[in-house]
Amino acid sequence: SFQFVRPSLGAWTLYGLGTENENLPGFITLNPPLNNGGSQNYGSAFLPAIYQGTRIGAEGPRIGAARSAGLDQESKVANISNSKLSPSGQRAQLDFLQSLNRERLAQDQVNPQVEGVIESYELAFRMQSEVPRVMDLSKETEATKAMYGIGDGDTDRFGKQCLRARRMVEAGVRFVEVGSGGWDQHRDLKADHARNAESVDKPIAGLLTDLKQRGLLKDTLVIWGGEFGRTPFAQNNDGRDHNNKGFTVWMAGAGTKAGFSYGQTDEYGSEAVENKVHIHDF
Repeated sequence: SFQFVRPSLGAWTLYGLGTENENLPGFITLNPPLNNGGSQNYGSAFLPAIYQGTRIGAEGPRIGAARSAGLDQESKVANISNSKLSPSGQRAQLDFLQSLNRERLAQDQVNPQVEGVIESYELAFRMQSEVPRVMDLSKETEATKAMYGIGDGDTDRFGKQCLRARRMVEAGVRFVEVGSGGWDQHRDLKADHARNAESVDKPIAGLLTDLKQRGLLKDTLVIWGGEFGRTPFAQNNDGRDHNNKGFTVWMAGAGTKAGFSYGQTDEYGSEAVENKVHIHDF
């Protein structure tokens, strides 16, 4: 909705359920799109700014068959370390900044932006030791990495995202969003969708398997979805246009009923005709 932007799903979840870890953000988004809504995909809209997602990496512009993105290389959070000041020096600097912020807040009485800054500064200070540990995959076994497809050129990038998502969930991050871009095939759908599916299939299977064997799947709801489906008729020869009338979202874990399918499109897959589910109801 361009007229009245709503909070993202992650922001709503964090607002409603709170966080389980004081040293990490409650909502982290890995490799979100820079376009197609940009920060609205993980923003807090009218909720306080502290509930917006912390972005790590970003889906870059399309370059041929590949994409340039921040998570192509080993992922790092910008400015997570400070080479100029010791931890005690940073604490003194932050205390001074926060005294100015609180003075401004006392003058304004209500200022959500300043409140968000106060909270995010404190969280950022605590994140310095925790984030590098959670992002580091070097301690994972080779068998675990292979299960996610890490080391394979087709699945390495998304596999690392999924493994980091598991580590974040394990560390108490309430909501983790993992992005896979490049599915908007107005042409070359057969080749591009095949390549995209191959890049995510093994990592997703690895994530679900890993969560289950660690006893985390019973408490972790995994949701897979996109912005919309594709039309059953062709566009630009081998392509499909946008279709918001019929598409699939699946869930796993957290007590969901396994092997259960709900709703049905017509025989062509053009629109939902049986047990329609609006996104708000979902």
